[in-house]
Amino acid sequence: MRNSKLVTLVEGAIIAVAALLLSFIPIQTPNAAFDLSIGLIPLLVFALRRGAPAGMAAGFVWGLLCIVLGKAYVLSVPQVIFEYPFAFAFGGLGGLLSGKLRRSISEKNIKKAVIIASLAAVISAFSRWFWHFWAGVLVWGDYAPEGMSPWLYSFTLNGLSAVANAVMLVVVVGVLVRTASHLFVPKQIGSY
Repeated sequence: MRNSKLVTLVEGAIIAVAALLLSFIPIQTPNAAFDLSIGLIPLLVFALRRGAPAGMAAGFVWGLLCIVLGKAYVLSVPQVIFEYPFAFAFGGLGGLLSGKLRRSISEKNIKKAVIIASLAAVISAFSRWFWHFWAGVLVWGDYAPEGMSPWLYSFTLNGLSAVANAVMLVVVVGVLVRTASHLFVPKQIGSY
């Protein structure tokens, strides 16, 4: 059992670094609030492989690495906490469906597995969006166009980002479940 936890910890660290490295790929828009975060792909695969607590821990580490390595936009301490450790951790929340996904894969019910993985992708994208939304209201709302509510400003910009990330994740995990479902099923320690 101890070895299993160590393997999960090592996998989580590798995933956090992989997600960070993927964030260096420039996918920019004129407005920094729109973010297509391809680092969510390995994070979601890991969360679906190991469960929500492990996925959220890896996301939390990814967020901390962004701060430490200067990838974070820093306006205030609450903004940094909301948008990096919290938001990135909640990107692993799709792991709540890991057991259902693994059962569907073991039953060879790939259609059901794709649906579960797609739902997990939406959960991950929108639970991360939740934190960005609140940071947008509380911090970035000052940057809203004249006469626009900070709520609407944050909902619009962060909502577009959440939808784009959800679509990206649904497509990628759908393909992975169909072509490489073994990625979502951890091996037993003795079989490494």
